[in-house]
Parts: sequence; structure tokens; C-alpha cells
Amino acid sequence: MKPDDPAAWLFARTTGGIRWGLERTEELLAGVDHPHRRFRALHVGGTNGKGSVSALCESALRAAHPGRTIGLYTSPHLVSFTERIRIDGRPVDAELFARAEARLRPAIERTGATFFEATTALAFLCFAEAGVDLAVVEVGLGGRLDSTNVITPLATTVTNVARDHTEYLGDSLEKIAWEKGGIFKPGVPAVIGEEDPFVMEVLRERAAQAGAPLVVLDAVIRMRDVQVSLEGTRFHLDSERWGAHEVRIPLVGAHQARNAALAAELLGVLPDDVRPSWEAIEAGFAAVRWPGRMQVVRQRGGTWIFDVAHNPAGVAALVDAVDKLDLPRPLVLVAAVLSDKEWSEMLPLLLARADAAILTTAPTAPDGRRWNPEHAAQSLDAKIPVRVIPDLAAALMRAETMAPYGTVLITGSVHTVGDALAALEIPVV
Repeated sequence: MKPDDPAAWLFARTTGGIRWGLERTEELLAGVDHPHRRFRALHVGGTNGKGSVSALCESALRAAHPGRTIGLYTSPHLVSFTERIRIDGRPVDAELFARAEARLRPAIERTGATFFEATTALAFLCFAEAGVDLAVVEVGLGGRLDSTNVITPLATTVTNVARDHTEYLGDSLEKIAWEKGGIFKPGVPAVIGEEDPFVMEVLRERAAQAGAPLVVLDAVIRMRDVQVSLEGTRFHLDSERWGAHEVRIPLVGAHQARNAALAAELLGVLPDDVRPSWEAIEAGFAAVRWPGRMQVVRQRGGTWIFDVAHNPAGVAALVDAVDKLDLPRPLVLVAAVLSDKEWSEMLPLLLARADAAILTTAPTAPDGRRWNPEHAAQSLDAKIPVRVIPDLAAALMRAETMAPYGTVLITGSVHTVGDALAALEIPVV
């Protein structure tokens, strides 16, 4: 975040941590005439994949409704704060954001709202003022008490449930699932992508308690012939709703095929007046862009892969994708993980696929969450050369010299990928 960025003042609020409850967000929104009631929305929760599902849905809705204004609210951002609030596929206009900030800032400071509470209120006000008709809203953390849960959406989804943010959501999958299922609403269809039967039962119970009609993904679709390449993913989808189709998406990874199937079913439960046709879904999926998720960039003779995997489940999906690709060798891993993540579980999976590794730090990582790459290197039983280069820019330069015509894989956190994209001057939007 640059000091002159219009949202720079918000980042001072990140030091306040997480404060559960919807009351501050509701107070902020009430003070500007409830902007979240002036547009309709889809609500997307889960542990992994919720950003990809959100991007796929938003792209399909834009293809289906060229005459309507479509919003997308996601978090966190890679390089620029304005990536979080998109209107018709573009980051929020600076003047619109400034006007929203001017209206909300006094209340934000008076209520002591956290960074995410303030950001959510600003996003919803920007959507309302821009005349957004439909918005795709990604849950920030958890679900039940997440700031985005003030909306009453047209449909909801929980992509999956994995161990992450255990300090906030609970130390078991059951507790985490219970929190994530808190976005279910009476009469609002809920589509569930979770595969684990035990976790699914928790989500079923939550949906029943809320009175939400439930659609279980694996009960209504079948995927086959999933093929992954550096250009994207294609697969055959057999859907009770949509029929049989070959689906092509520019997102890389077998997990993205499942995300696409989930997005299609979520779009399918929307009311008739907003539900896209299959042709619009197909066109929107083909045009989707979601940087930092198995993003492949070829430059200066080398192949660069950027992925924000930051927990064991995310890394498992990443290495599954890597295993399916014929990547130029050598493969050099550049990794920086936040200190509160399970890097001891994540790194061995990554090192097993690499020919060499560089452990580094992300410049924008919060001070209190920066890991010690030296300690991590000493803790690993690595079978490949592992170097520690704390400066990310230097680490990237070294990786390029180690793999001049090979592959550099950059991962470990959103901060790591965003900082690397900025350092390499690769545009995000």
C-alpha cells in the first residue's frame, strides 16, 4: 500500500485485529441508508476456492447481463486495495471511493470499526452509489460473524472446509464448518462443495437450522476427463440442471474444475430473472481472470508460476496441479509463509516437487506474522539445495539465474505473490 493511496488510512486499523460481531458493520451501513439493501447478491464462503468461485460467478453474470452493473467484493488484494472492490470487472473508481470514504470515515472512527468492517461498508456503499444490480460477495473469515454476513443474498455457497484460522474459528473441522455455515439464511438456496461426509453433516444441520434449501454438489453433478495444461483446465460436466457439456476455463488445476462446477450450480439456483443461460456461463468462464491462483507467466525465456496457497489444503491443490503439468526444468521454489501458518506441513510437499528452493520474506507481511526463514530452513529435512535470501527482490533475481529456461514457483501467502508480482512489474488487473 502506497502512502498516498486513498485507502492508506484504513491500514492503520489492521492493528486492531479481529473483533467478532455484526453490530459495527450494521451501524456503519445504517448511517448511510443501508446500501447493502440496494443491490442483490451471491454470498460465497469456504476455506479454499471461494475467490475462484466468486470470480467465475461474476464473469458469468457480466456475460449474461451486459446491460446490468455487476459488482465483485473479494479479499485480500494482491497489489492494490482497489482490487477488492470491482464494478463491471474494473477496480473501483478513485473518485467514487473517495466520496464513500468521506461519508463513512467519521462513523468508522467513532465506532472503532476494524479494517475489514470498514472495507466491507465502503464496498457496499460504492456498489449502491454505482448502481450495482448484482454483486458477488466473498466471505472474509469464517461466516457467521463475518462482516459480509449482513446481506440477505439470493444464494449462498460453502466451497469446502479445511483447517485454517484455527485461532479464530476453532480447532476442529466441526467447529470451523459450523462457523462457515453461519451464512445460510431462511429460504435462500445453499450449494455445498464439501466432500467429507462428517463435515457435510455439520453443514446439513446448519442449513436445516436456518431453513435453507440445500444442494450438495456431488449429488447433482459428475465430472470426468479433467485435463490440466499451462493454458488452463478442461473437463466434461454432467449436471442434472445443465446437462452434459465440455467446460474450458483459463484457470489451471483440477481443483479449478471443481470450482467451476460449483459456480455453475450456484448460478443455476438463482431466480429466473438473473439466472444466466448455459451459453453465458460458458462465455463468462472462458473469459475469467483470477491472478495469483496457479497464474502462469512466461517471460525472458522462463516460466513463472504464482499461487497464493497458504495452508496445507491449498498447497495440496497446488502440488496436484504441478504434478499434472509438464513444466520446464529445473523448478526453483521461492517461498515465504506467515509465521502463524502450518509451514512445517506445507513446505515438504513443495520441496518434493522442486530441484532447488529459496526461502525469503514478503515485504508487506505484517510485522507480527513474519516468519523466520533461517529457522524454517534449519528445521527441514530437505533433499534439495535450500537457500535463505530474506530480500524478496534478490530472491527472485537469484531464482531466475538458477532456472533461466526452467520454472520458478512463487507461493506461501497472498503477500508473497502480490509482492512478487509488483517486483516483477506484472499487472494484476
